[in-house]
Amino acid sequence: MPRIAGSLADQAYDRFREGLRSGAFRPGQRVVEVELADWLGMSRTPVREAIRRLQAEGLIAHRPARGLCVAQYDHAEVDELYGMREALEATAARLAARHAGRPDIMLLQRLVEEEARIPPEAVAEHNRRFHRALHQAAHNRYLLRALAPISDALLLLGPTTLEEPGRAAAAREEHGRIVAAVAARDAAAAEAAARAHIAAAHEARLAMAAAEPA
Repeated sequence: MPRIAGSLADQAYDRFREGLRSGAFRPGQRVVEVELADWLGMSRTPVREAIRRLQAEGLIAHRPARGLCVAQYDHAEVDELYGMREALEATAARLAARHAGRPDIMLLQRLVEEEARIPPEAVAEHNRRFHRALHQAAHNRYLLRALAPISDALLLLGPTTLEEPGRAAAAREEHGRIVAAVAARDAAAAEAAARAHIAAAHEARLAMAAAEPA
């Protein structure tokens, strides 16, 4: 029985995270255990375990007078997140230029080529695939561990910046510059291209926030 409960808790955890990615759960939204259990079609025990895990990872937070809610970042936290993301993505690109094997580079090149043909509803997931491939190409397990919470935190920012007009096309060009530098084994250029890419994403995020109703 404990193994079954654990498996159900894992399923609840995974489905909640997928709900964050899809927009089913939004930053600041209340999380009510019984409602979440009904949505998942599960008993409350594995859901409670999943909620504890999500709280430990910062994806669910307790807010005064509201109870449990999907975590929500203020502007300062968003700036801090993108600052750390820029540093880590730049490191990944620099290390990829030094350590990526030919299969790593071919995968990155193929992902960039495919971007122009990706339908709008699949752009965000394809973007995640590209960044995962870049991280893997760095061949540094400690970097992967450092990037994991950054990926989790990005789930809490709401809609992808790639929905902004022109942003998807610009990101595709930025990805191309990163991959070209990696393929050329130019670590400095790869790092600079990755920094520019994340800085542009940060600017797009700020523009989206400014356009939202107060």
